[in-house]
Amino acid sequence: MQWTDIALLLKSVGMASYAPELHQKAFESSFAAVFVYDQETLVGCGRVLSDGAYQAAIYDVAISEKYQGAGIGRAIIEALEGKVKGCNIVLYAAMGKDAFYRKLGYRRMLTGMAKFTSQESMADKGFTD
Repeated sequence: MQWTDIALLLKSVGMASYAPELHQKAFESSFAAVFVYDQETLVGCGRVLSDGAYQAAIYDVAISEKYQGAGIGRAIIEALEGKVKGCNIVLYAAMGKDAFYRKLGYRRMLTGMAKFTSQESMADKGFTD
């Protein structure tokens, strides 16, 4: 795995991108992760955090713009959901992707709260009030 590829993929779709070492730590510490390749090129990824019993959260689902609309996102979500069967799943999504996730059965939460390391920046981007 070239962790630089994860950083570049996330950045290319407008998601938060960090140093490759941080992405490596995040993905390797996750309950499960999925990587999709076209030959040697990373075209999609996603990961799930979970207690393995009843709670899970999906993060960092990204599909290269060139490959969007080909069912890769759905396949990633289904693979991650399969790793946490029987769990409630909270999904942390990029802005503007609600319609996609709604088609997969996800609904907007009314009780979610967040505490970010950069509260002001996240409020400026519209993630929090």
